[in-house]
Amino acid sequence: MPLTLLVIVVSVVAWVWLRNQTPSQRKPAIIKLALIAGIGMVVVLAVTGRLHFLFVLLAFLYPLLRRVLPALLSGGVAGVGGGAKAKAGNQSHVSTDILEMSLDHDSGTMSGEILKGPMAGRILADLSEGEFLELLRYCREQDEDSARLLETYLDRRFGDSWRADDEACADGEESGGSANAGGPLTENEALDILGLAPGASREEIIQAHRRMMQKVHPDHGGSNYLAARINEAKERLLG
Repeated sequence: MPLTLLVIVVSVVAWVWLRNQTPSQRKPAIIKLALIAGIGMVVVLAVTGRLHFLFVLLAFLYPLLRRVLPALLSGGVAGVGGGAKAKAGNQSHVSTDILEMSLDHDSGTMSGEILKGPMAGRILADLSEGEFLELLRYCREQDEDSARLLETYLDRRFGDSWRADDEACADGEESGGSANAGGPLTENEALDILGLAPGASREEIIQAHRRMMQKVHPDHGGSNYLAARINEAKERLLG
């Protein structure tokens, strides 16, 4: 009974800790928990004299581990240290007057930082629901592009649930306007949006555009704003 209670308590603590991680940190966090759980199981089996069961299990799972383990070691564990960087071309960056946002091509996860205003320097993942709505009001007052980009982030992170607490949405006053209200894109901005390096070929630009549109196209539950910016970036680089 004490062992069962300990397992329940540890499981609840691990679940709460995992929920508090940002989306980009959850995969490394799951791997950490799996490693800790594995070590804990080995210790318990050794103390209770049942370690031979582990060897039987490993022998049974060996064919599966032989195929799965290399992928885990090369992909997942690399991020456990927290210092792993996305490969070049795996992220896109969109900046407005108030926000800077990154979109991971593989996971579709967005992350961002506030560049200007009362919350300047803060990371979006650290904001509470009330702070998100306060930031959204500020963006709507100061810069339309920033407001639309933040709405895109909120949609991808929370779905439609945040709109129930948004007074402007409740009153039918969502931000609108053209995607390039902040002016034409520069070449560097277009490259950042498509996640390309300077000197990218026409074929690389077309492939990057196609890959990103598959992630963010409105028909696939994506964002009108991001889709417009991606189209604009392609036109700028191919024009």
